[in-house]
Parts: sequence; structure tokens; C-alpha cells
Amino acid sequence: MRKLVYSLLILATLTMAGCTLPQMIKKAKEQQLTVTPNPLEVHKDTVAFDMAANLPVKMLKKGTSYTINPFYKYNDQELAISSIEIKAEDYPNSGTEQPRATKSFSFPYQPAMKTGVMEIEGVASAKGKSKTTPRMQVATGLITTSKLVKPVYHAAFAAHGYNNAEEIVPVVIPDFIFEQGRSVLRTSETRADKGKQLDAFIAAKNLTRTVTITGTHSPEGAERINKKLSEERAAAIEKYYRAQMKKYDYKGKADSIKFIIKPVVEDWAEFKKALSAYEGISSEEKSAFLNIVNNGSDFEAQEKELKKLASYKKVFKEVYPGLRTAKTEILTVKDKKTDAEISVLAKQIVGGSVSTDALSFEEMMYAATLTPSLEEKAAIYEAATKKGTNWNAHNNLGAVYIAQAIENPANATDLANKAKAQLDIAAKINATGEVHANLASVNMMMGNAYAAYNHATAALGKNLSSDNSRGVNGVKGATEIVKAQYAEAVRSTSSATDNADNAFNKGLAQVLNKDYQNAVTSFGEATGKNSNLAIAHYGAAVAHARLGNADKVVESLTAAVRIDSSLKQAALSDLEFSKFAATETFRNALK
Repeated sequence: MRKLVYSLLILATLTMAGCTLPQMIKKAKEQQLTVTPNPLEVHKDTVAFDMAANLPVKMLKKGTSYTINPFYKYNDQELAISSIEIKAEDYPNSGTEQPRATKSFSFPYQPAMKTGVMEIEGVASAKGKSKTTPRMQVATGLITTSKLVKPVYHAAFAAHGYNNAEEIVPVVIPDFIFEQGRSVLRTSETRADKGKQLDAFIAAKNLTRTVTITGTHSPEGAERINKKLSEERAAAIEKYYRAQMKKYDYKGKADSIKFIIKPVVEDWAEFKKALSAYEGISSEEKSAFLNIVNNGSDFEAQEKELKKLASYKKVFKEVYPGLRTAKTEILTVKDKKTDAEISVLAKQIVGGSVSTDALSFEEMMYAATLTPSLEEKAAIYEAATKKGTNWNAHNNLGAVYIAQAIENPANATDLANKAKAQLDIAAKINATGEVHANLASVNMMMGNAYAAYNHATAALGKNLSSDNSRGVNGVKGATEIVKAQYAEAVRSTSSATDNADNAFNKGLAQVLNKDYQNAVTSFGEATGKNSNLAIAHYGAAVAHARLGNADKVVESLTAAVRIDSSLKQAALSDLEFSKFAATETFRNALK
């Protein structure tokens, strides 16, 4: 009898479940499912969306649950996505209120998924039994506008370190000493080492800008009273200098040299300097001299006071003669190789016909900047890498490979690998901003936008030239679009090199950041810089579509497909234009 009762209870339960599930399935037709965004969108290689489910009142019975299973169908494939399970026990008021549930979903993007639909099926469950609803479409396809980003690369060259400008080198000849009260340049002075030094300099015919000769006198009356003595001593040196130029046949070169005569009269400066260096008297005695010359009275009165000092005669004998001089300071142009000579020697070094010692490292680095040929630059920088351990040689060789990859995309992979090998060496020696900048470009070429972003950020945190900084900002802006950091991308591209690609990426970042009107402006700047940049016209069409400007959509698409006919099919399947696709003008634009 007890077994019969249990059997009847089980049968009743199953019968109730059997009745409930069809009722739930029937009620499910009234369910309200909202997918946001719709159409789905791709950001950061991910399709992320929220699904909100509102079930009908009285759909959930005690002990039941309802599971919503989303699927993304594309081509002949489908991707099952995690579910939303709504249990009756969690909604005790479901008999009078709608059960509501919201959940966030995501799945990795693949290019084949661009055309597809999001479907759901509902599964009503009770007491171990279940029943499934028919599939229902809740979202259409994918918007892949973020994938329009243009990879940007920049070759960051480090400074060559060579000063190719004219350099003035000062040459100071030791003082010529004159006898007291006289301005005659003695033969003993011209035959001394200082005379030989000046003579050798003049004989070498160095390119000279100025010769400044300063004549001085000692403080005593015989010297001081002759106001012209200092000037005459300086003039004596100039006369000698000019005679030597004539001797060595300077011809027209002599006229290009400017002589500056500077007579010094009644000035204690040289005396103070000489006294400070003099060791023949005590510091107290020196102080006595300084107290007099610093008291502000006239020169003659000061001289009279000095003569009263016990150590005056010693100073007069040993210090004063050194003040009767003419100082010669020459500004000459540093002897350098011409650009043509540097270029020829660099080619000879590369060809192996001369030793690498024919040029300094800095001259080699400079030589690479003198040729427009990337192949020649690479050969010169490669030779420079063999002149010691220099990060900038390896960096610049890597930069050339990046520049070659930009010019020749078909070989970009091989060139990126060659660049990375050089940049890794440079980074081990000195991880400068230029090295990080180039590694950002290399990683972007290799498809690793995240590593490129890290290197670009590191580069901008170091000391970069303005050109390299702008170049790296372009790379960084492209990586930020890939990373779905659209506001940051707008800032980076705003500080990037002023070219069409960066202007396009700026416009794209603005579209993705929902700043459509400014995006239109940026796309216009891109096409202004490169009227054949079809993708910029296409981007403008997307911005106008989001603004609801049908005429501008057609105008921009017409310009885009005129340049690149492959964009016709792209536009026809692009859900950005779904609101306009049925219009005759839209269709005509894509014929």
C-alpha cells in the first residue's frame, strides 16, 4: 500500500512537470530580451555585450528554472556562450512581478565572425525534465570599425654626435715681455719658445677669424705716464704677425683676418693676479699691497703709497717685469673634413678599400646622414657598429631597417626581425628613448600592439627629440586604439607627426569615443594631406552615418570606392550603414 502511494506521488509530480514545461515554453514567447550594443561591436579583439532578460509574470512556477543560452552563428559555425539561469526560488514574487536578470558576456573575435547573428534558446527545467524553445535571433552581426586602425611606424634615429658646423678654437700664445718703458719686440722674445709657437701657427696657414692683442704696462710712473705704451706694445705684435704672414705668402688670406688691439692703461687687475701667484712675499705683505690698490684713490697716489712698503723693491723687481706684456689670443677655425670627403671615405670604408680608422665614429655616424639611400645608410651604420660598443650605431641600423620596412611592406617581417636583433643589442648597452621608440615600431610590425604600447610609453618617458616624440606618439595612438583606449588615442594622435595616417587614426579614435563631429574634421584633415587615402573617406562615411547625415554618407563612400573599389563590398556588409543600405542613393554610390 505504501509503495502505491509513493508511485502515485511520483506520477503526480511528473504529470505536473509535464504540464508546466509546455506552459513555460509558451510563455517564453513573451520574454523580452535586450542585447547592448546591438549590433554587436568589436573592441580590443573582444566582442563584449550585456543581455537583459525580462520574463513574463507567472512564467516561473515553484521548483522551475529558465535558462537562456546565447549562440553566435557565422558562416557554417556557431559559438556557444555562457548562459543566464533564472530560478523560481530567486524570484518569490514572480507571480505578480516580471523576473529580471542581466549578465555581461564576451567572446574572442575572429575575422570570419564579421557577418553573423546572435541567437538564443530558452530551456525550461523542472524536476529533472527540460524543454527547449525554438531559436530566436536577438542581435545582428558585428560592427568592426575598431579594426580599421592603421598601424603606424616610426624610425627613431639617434643623434650622430658630430659637429658639422664651423667650430672656433681659441689659441693663446704666451705673453711677450717688453723692457721697462719700451715697446720694441726683442729678438730674444721671437726666438724663444713662445715666438716659435706663434711662428709655427702662422706658417700652418690656419683659417683664422680674429687676432686679439692686449698690451699692458706695469704700475710705476715710467710705464704709467706713457699713455701710448700699452697700445704700442700690442701694435708691435701685430706688425710681427703681419710680417710673418707675408713671409709665408698668405696672399688674400691676410685680408680676412681681423686684428683687435686692446691697450690696458692704469688697471690693477693684472697686478692683482700676478701678486696672488707670487710666492716671494708673505700673505700679510700681499694684504698691504691690496689694501692700497683697493682704496679707491687715483692711480698715481696709489703708486706712491706702494713705494713706501718694505717689500716694494722686491715686487718691483720680480713681479712688475711680467706686467710689461702683449697678450695674443687667436680665434681659428677647427680643421675638418668636408662633407664630400666624409662621404667618399665612408664609401671606401664600407667597400673595404680603406681602414675604418679613416673616419672617427662620429664622422661615420654623420656620413650616414649625407646619403638618401637607405641601403647605403645601412651599410655605413653596420660599419659603425664595428667601431666599438656604441648603442647609437646599433639603434640607427635598426632604425634603417624600420624605414626600409615602411617603404617595402612585402619584406616587413624579415626587416622587423633584423631591426629587433640590432635594437636588442642597443638596449643592453643603453636603453634610451630612441631604442624604446624603435622597439615600439618593431613590435607593432610583429602584431604585438601591447608590447609596442609599453615601449612607446617608455620612450616618451625619456629624453627624445621633438621629431621622435611626435613619431612615437603616432605609434602609441595606434596601439591605444587596439587596446580600446580611445580617449588616450585621441590625445596621442593629437601630439603625433602631422601626416595623413595619424590624422586618420585620430578620426577613428574620435568615432570610437563617440565624438563624431570632430571625427569628421580629422578625416577631412587626413584626406587633405593625402587625397588618395580611401580609408579616410570611408571613415568619414562612418562618422556621418552615426550623425545620421545620409547625403554625406553617400558623398564620402563615393569618394572612397572611386579610389579603392574593394571598399564597395566592405560598405555593403558594414552594419555602420544598415540604416541607409536600402536607399537608392546608397546603392548607386556602390555600383
